[in-house]
Amino acid sequence: MSKTRIFALTLVAIMIAAILTNPKREQFEKAIEDKAKALLVKQLDYENKDAVELGMSLFGDRIVKEFVQNNIIIENYYLFSVIKIRWEGQDNPIGGGAFKTVWLSPEIDKKADEIVGILRRL
Repeated sequence: MSKTRIFALTLVAIMIAAILTNPKREQFEKAIEDKAKALLVKQLDYENKDAVELGMSLFGDRIVKEFVQNNIIIENYYLFSVIKIRWEGQDNPIGGGAFKTVWLSPEIDKKADEIVGILRRL
């Protein structure tokens, strides 16, 4: 076999593997919810951690799930997926996924700071 044919077959095999292992929507939502909860706890930064945990168990989960459902866009391509956040009419990429792995960029921390700052002013 020639090197070109081996390269082409390897590329096709990688593409098939990427298609079969592209993360499901539930994986993306779970990763984003976990990150959002961690950011919310970090932004609250109260001295009494028990009060924060109680508030998160009562209200945080519902708020985070609603935010993910309303403001997170998952664009699923066959080989990979892109996660975007919609805020103030703009879509900003915050991560992606391929090969059963979800990656979230540091951009999500910047957006969280911006969103919490806006909410605090309200």
